[in-house]
Amino acid sequence: MKELENKLMEKRINPTAMRLVVLDYLLKQTNAVSLTDMELSLEKTDRVTLYRSVKTFEEHGLVHRIDDGTGITKFALCQPACTVDGHHDLHVHFYCTNCGETHCLPKTQIPEVKLPGGYERQETSLLVKGLCAECKN
Repeated sequence: MKELENKLMEKRINPTAMRLVVLDYLLKQTNAVSLTDMELSLEKTDRVTLYRSVKTFEEHGLVHRIDDGTGITKFALCQPACTVDGHHDLHVHFYCTNCGETHCLPKTQIPEVKLPGGYERQETSLLVKGLCAECKN
């Protein structure tokens, strides 16, 4: 439990009981999860407190949100470089059209996109859809 507390404090997040439970859950996930997934998996969870915990995690660079085209926002843990000042883990996200899971591919970087003069990038994301390794087999 002390390790979880330290992880939160490193990101300047007060380690409440709910935040510790949510962080523990997220650390055990192999794919991105929605708030509904979290709520259903965590016993006796207050929806508002869960939402606020995830929002705090996002604001402090602990999780990032993923729009995988399903209309349901999913969340995954950030890379260590993310901070309260911003997310610095630009990587590809993969949505499996068979199992419906969304995975972060942190070793697959998004190529730099050169914008024409007068344009300013505020966010970049790349979503690849297909079959994950498990479904392909």
